[in-house]
Amino acid sequence: MKTTAPSKASPTASTITLRVNGERHTLPVDHRTTLLDALREHLGLTGAKKGCDQGQCGSCTVLLDGRRTVSCLQLAVAAEGREITTVEGLADGDRLHPVQQAFLDLDGYQCGYCTSGQICSAVAMIEEHAAGWPSAVTEDVGAAEPPPLSPQEIRERMSGNLCRCGAYVAIVEAIALAASGGGTEAAA
Repeated sequence: MKTTAPSKASPTASTITLRVNGERHTLPVDHRTTLLDALREHLGLTGAKKGCDQGQCGSCTVLLDGRRTVSCLQLAVAAEGREITTVEGLADGDRLHPVQQAFLDLDGYQCGYCTSGQICSAVAMIEEHAAGWPSAVTEDVGAAEPPPLSPQEIRERMSGNLCRCGAYVAIVEAIALAASGGGTEAAA
């Protein structure tokens, strides 16, 4: 019987380059490192929070190529070459993003733990709605224009982001205000 030599072990780490908030960062990571851990532990961007670490609460939501993703389930090596935007990257200098400003103006937070994930998800959700993507409560999915962004639409579209404090009423109001483009300093 012929025996074969054992194969070489595959590498367990790589040096990757991530584009985060418009800046390139080169860092060594274990292949099992999540995007959340790379952002928080390697880059010091602590806006995205580790809530459940199972993709169920949305506290770690960031934008990956403009689409929302739970960063606790995304491997850092799989995000190489893609544009990552965290809550820290939404503002334009000292001028808050309209969603950030609306959350501030309407108290769309209580303890604040989920807020960064809520804000990132809301930014993407508003874009998805404007692009005509239907939700589970959209009555006419074939309509030429998106349906109004009603509280019911907002709640359904944001259902992947949990708030343990129960600030949902203010969160929905803040998102509606930001989506309408009215009433906030940042939208002016």
